Amino acid sequence: MHAADAIHGDLGMIQRDDVVICISKSGSTPEIKVLVPLLKRTGAKLIALVGNLNSWLADQADCILDATVAQEACPHDLAPTTSTTAALALGDALAICLLEARSFGREDFARLHPGGTLGKRLYLTVDDLSRLNELPQVSLQADLHTVILEMTSKRLGATAVVDDDGALAGIITDGDLRRMLRAGRDLAQVRATDIMTPRPKTIETGTYAVTALEMMQLHQITQLIVLEGTRPVGFVHMHDLLREGLV
Repeated sequence: MHAADAIHGDLGMIQRDDVVICISKSGSTPEIKVLVPLLKRTGAKLIALVGNLNSWLADQADCILDATVAQEACPHDLAPTTSTTAALALGDALAICLLEARSFGREDFARLHPGGTLGKRLYLTVDDLSRLNELPQVSLQADLHTVILEMTSKRLGATAVVDDDGALAGIITDGDLRRMLRAGRDLAQVRATDIMTPRPKTIETGTYAVTALEMMQLHQITQLIVLEGTRPVGFVHMHDLLREGLV
């Protein structure tokens, strides 16, 4: 709230239980001298963030924050430059102190700031992404033709390999297929269990998507299998994270 606007009607937004932080370098401008008595009449507490501890505003305040600077960055020591930076830094420090005093956590931030990349990092889960993909999976004894068709139709460049109970046994990626061809194996005899990578990187359902991103970057991979217990329930791909702007 600008001091000049306050004395022309905006003062009505100030209530008895409010705390007003009044920012002024000199602490003695005419608008401040008109405004402060009106503020005090509402019963609101007044904090003075000032560059002059001996100013009129400092004398009137319930609490004083010292924003004194030795000199402005302005070559003429006139335009508020260093002093505005000091006021900004003190304001940020106050905000962080209040955040800690109220135990304001990641969940609170996500609830109040759901938009943009910051919000997505705090609420988007792998479930939100994996449900947009089909789940490629084959049995341990699936032949090469079945494996390639499953990988091609589900368009993720990989397939999970599951045992007879539906538990995850491994993963087959495009890289596994290329390594198999380079090895010169008899393609007619190849089964999923022969070329899969056992114990692949996985992530539990309900985990934040940003955690999936960190895992992919750490292990230099492009997809993770989402597990519910021991059973695969989906895939999350780096492209999903790119689409959501998390990368």
